[in-house]
Parts: sequence; C-alpha cells; structure tokens
Amino acid sequence: MTSDQQFIDSALRAWKSNVERAENFFNALSAEQLLQQVAPGRNRLIYLWGHLAAADDALLPLLGVGSKLHPELDAIFLTNPDRSATSLPSATEIKQAWDEIHNALWSAFNKLSAADWLAKHTAVSDDEFVREPHRNRYTVILSRTSHIAFHYGQAILAKPRG
Repeated sequence: MTSDQQFIDSALRAWKSNVERAENFFNALSAEQLLQQVAPGRNRLIYLWGHLAAADDALLPLLGVGSKLHPELDAIFLTNPDRSATSLPSATEIKQAWDEIHNALWSAFNKLSAADWLAKHTAVSDDEFVREPHRNRYTVILSRTSHIAFHYGQAILAKPRG
C-alpha cells in the first residue's frame, strides 16, 4: 500500500467511524428524544440528524460519483434553520434516507483509486485546481468527517432523557 493509499484509507476509516457513531446515537433515540433541543433555543436532535443526512447526500455530486438521492431534504435541513419547515420527515424516513445515502457513498468511495481521491472535486474549476491542488476529493472527505464529528458532539450534549 502506497503512502497516498494509507492516508486515504485512514481518512475513510475516520469518516466511516464518525458516520457509524452518529448513526448509532440517533437510531437509539425515541421520537420524543429526537425533539429535544441541543441547548435552549438551539437545533433539535432530529434537525441535526436530517442536516447530516442532507449534507452527506450533497457529497455524491460534489465528489462526482452520483446525483443526490434525497434533494427534498435540502430545503428542510440545509437552506433553512430548524423550525422553519411546517413538517419534518419522520425518524423512520430520515433513517431510511441516511442508510441509502451512506450505503451509496461507501460503495462509491470503495471504487475510487488514490489518484481519484487526489483529483479535483466538482465545485472547483480546472484553473482554480491548478492554483489550489489541495481542493480535491480527499480534503472534502476530511472536512465532512469534521462536520459529522462537530454535530455529533453537539448532539451528545443534549443528554437525551426519557
């Protein structure tokens, strides 16, 4: 295994570990617990779960490995704050979307070579990439791993009860 492959393998293991940690946390919550706020006046747990699903769904086109599977989540969980939508998907619907998104991502990730990971993502032009070669798929996955970890950290602070 080359050093590039080792770095990519480590990044993918960290991403998968964070996805699984968040998944296990949210799947264990009741419908009532999912409505708890992280802190007074802050996002509810169900919103954070949907937000993470929608953000990860956006990885498919960003990495150039597919189209969003659940674009309907964007308006609810990405472009608008919590409590803006008149209704939210159920926990079952979010879990189903989460599973579909993460299964598709993991499948796509395993098809990419080290060179593919170091190639540009779709939000950067060829000219920009020449000037900024760090704007590649690899750095996207590092950033999204941090994103999941950040929101997981917020979620566990809620200490769901009853």
